[in-house]
Amino acid sequence: MSLFSAIADLIKPAPPPDPEVAAALDRVIGMTDPLVRAAPHLEKHLAGAVEHALGYCTGLVAALPGPLEINRQAFSQDPLIHALFATAADIDAMLGRSQAIRDYLERPECWEADCFCAMLAARRQQKKQFGMAQQGDIIRNDVPQEVLYFSDQTLIEPTCDLDRTRDRLRARALESLLTAFNSHVDALRRARLNLRADLSVEHAQLLVSRQHDDAEHTAEHTRHLAELEFRLSQYADSLMPENLVETLADFLRHPETALSLTPVTVRVDRLGIVQREDTPDDQVQTLKFPELSSRDRRQHIATLVRVTREEALAAVEKSRDQQKRYILL
Repeated sequence: MSLFSAIADLIKPAPPPDPEVAAALDRVIGMTDPLVRAAPHLEKHLAGAVEHALGYCTGLVAALPGPLEINRQAFSQDPLIHALFATAADIDAMLGRSQAIRDYLERPECWEADCFCAMLAARRQQKKQFGMAQQGDIIRNDVPQEVLYFSDQTLIEPTCDLDRTRDRLRARALESLLTAFNSHVDALRRARLNLRADLSVEHAQLLVSRQHDDAEHTAEHTRHLAELEFRLSQYADSLMPENLVETLADFLRHPETALSLTPVTVRVDRLGIVQREDTPDDQVQTLKFPELSSRDRRQHIATLVRVTREEALAAVEKSRDQQKRYILL
């Protein structure tokens, strides 16, 4: 390659991003903090990072198990569904109170298929108790036990098409990353504001020390003042638009720090009591599921599920009827 060709390759504009990446880039820029949008050449700096984050979100959604059927029959036959809900009636209760399901059933698309898919999320809980258990030939009623149960069951992004649900979940995952980054920027602003308040107090204390010719405290406040001013300058640099863009790009290149799936395996009996490894297999059920961890460290089991439209309609109608009776009473 000639020198002229090499120089031409360096100065020629980069090819436009893939349409899917370009759309994601627009969403990222639209959702980020206004300070970030003030930086020059934003698209150029973020294109590669957004493409990486989009690929990560795609893989994250693809790793979700399912879709699993959730209904009364599945409650009696599927150990995971049985563990997710205390009773079969709780499935109907979840469907009936879900605003996402109500909104979906009011849209024309709900009539395109007899079933719909969504992501089921629930928080894993474990509590300690004393209960009955057989130890050898003896039945004891004071055995320490740990009970597995789930709470806050909710359905996310219901649609009549599984691929459409996955697309929307991928968009939600990308939005979750941006929300986490914006929270980081807000935390920087709050820290800077607190430092400014501390700086004002330190200035006032320094002035008092000088008025009283207190050399020891004057030196101490002067030192504290210098430390505060240094930290304040660091926060000011961090909040500069060009530095925020670099931070955002680095964050999107490492999305696993804010959003990740972790495989979980738990052995329980039919009552949800966690079993030891040496418990015979014919007495336990092995539950395997992924847990979704977000930047705030909250963890939720996440799986794709399938629900019939008729069951959802019946559950919503039952919930509304109960609400009406409650109001009348």
